[in-house]
Parts: sequence; structure tokens; C-alpha cells
Amino acid sequence: MRFLIRLRNENLEFKVPYNHLYYLQGLAYRRIQRVNPELSLSLHRPKVPKLFTFSLFMTKERHRVNGNNKYFIGRKEAFFYFSTAVPEIAEAFIGGLLQEPEVKLWGERFYVETVKALPEPISFSGKIYSTLSPIAVTTVKIQFGKPRHYDLAPDEPEFYENLKENLKQKYLLIYGKKPPEDFEIEVLSAKPKRFEVKPGIFQRAWHLIFRAYGDDELIRAGYLAGFGEKNSLGFGMVKVDKPKRGGGKNRKRKSKDA
Repeated sequence: MRFLIRLRNENLEFKVPYNHLYYLQGLAYRRIQRVNPELSLSLHRPKVPKLFTFSLFMTKERHRVNGNNKYFIGRKEAFFYFSTAVPEIAEAFIGGLLQEPEVKLWGERFYVETVKALPEPISFSGKIYSTLSPIAVTTVKIQFGKPRHYDLAPDEPEFYENLKENLKQKYLLIYGKKPPEDFEIEVLSAKPKRFEVKPGIFQRAWHLIFRAYGDDELIRAGYLAGFGEKNSLGFGMVKVDKPKRGGGKNRKRKSKDA
């Protein structure tokens, strides 16, 4: 289930911090807790995919502030997307937004204007996808004798291996059956991003344009719940993109598993 949430600010112009995903995560959990406290509690279980994600916070118009790398200025309409594979999560979050349409984020006051349910694609394999929020994939490596979290990049084979294993875990949670092995992505474009997800804690992730092949239900799991890791923090949301001429010229890598 996927939704477009449109907001308006009490002023014509408003600030939006570049590192804003943590604020949107807090909004999601507060609204879910308001409607369904038991569900909210279950979503705090560690190391289990939460099966929801959301996009970056977007504005109809925006401009940079010279010499400032902490925020940009938005104008007019603001919006973001929310997606989940669990109807109960959708019901709680959207219900919470509609019950309390005033939204306070990073010191700005917004009001929910509309919530629109979006249709699902008919099929998923063979389509081109682009990220609405960057994809994060990590691993653990031993450095100086201690395990350290390491952010993987699309030019590393383990990026694709871990992406697929994470997707299979989501499939198992969503469908309750053994996940298929048929999955492959072809990265057409990759751009790194670095977010401060909490004070002093940073995450490197990737804005990607990619083509996905394989089992439709497996790809659908990523479309609904997010690709990669840290989806409930706002990473890994994608949309179906229209093919672009020459898009394959910037091809980065194809995963080995078909």
C-alpha cells in the first residue's frame, strides 16, 4: 500500500533540513502509536524489517541558502510518500495523520491537506526504478580486531548479495513462505548520499536508477517495504521510472544471481 501525503505550511516559505529522515521516522511512530499502541511497540523489535518506508521530504519549489549546507528553503506545497506491505501499519499511520492533521517537524508547523492512495504496478520484473530515498546496504568487517559496520557501494559484489538476502527476508515476513532465488538488478546510475540519521551517527546510501528482473512477488516486497536496510528510517523507497534514451550507458554492475 502506497500513499502520497500532501502538506501545507503556515507560511509561504519554510526551512527543510537536509538531514530530516529522523524527524519523519518520529512522525510515523507517533501517529502509529496514537492509533495502535500495541503495533507501535512491536515495531521497535531490533534487527527485524519493519516492512514500511517513506520518501525524502519534498517541496514544489526550493532554493539553496548561500553558505548553508544544513537546510534549504521550500515554498508552497510540501509532500512525501509512505509505503508498507502491512495493511495494519497503513491504517494506523494514515488514521493517525487524519485524526491529528497538524504536523510539527524541525520547528515548522505543517497541516495535512490530502492523503492519496496510489495504485500498484501490474507487474514488477523488467521495470526501471529510481529512488525516492537512497538505498542503504551494510555489512560488518573486522577493523583493528573489532567488528565495525561498513556501508557498501554498488561497485562491491557484497552490495548485491546483501541486498538480495535482505529482500528475501522481507518476502518471508510478508508472504510466509520460502523466498525465490530469481532476482537480479542492473544499476544504470548511482549517486552517493550521506545522511546524519541521529546526532553524530551517519549513514552512506545511494540514489540509484536500476532495472530489476526476477520473481514479481520478490520485487514487489522491495517496492512496498523498501530495498536495502534501514527502511523504517526512510531509506530504500523506489518508484517505477519511465525508460530514458541512453540510460544503459552509465551501467555500473549486474548482480550475479539471476
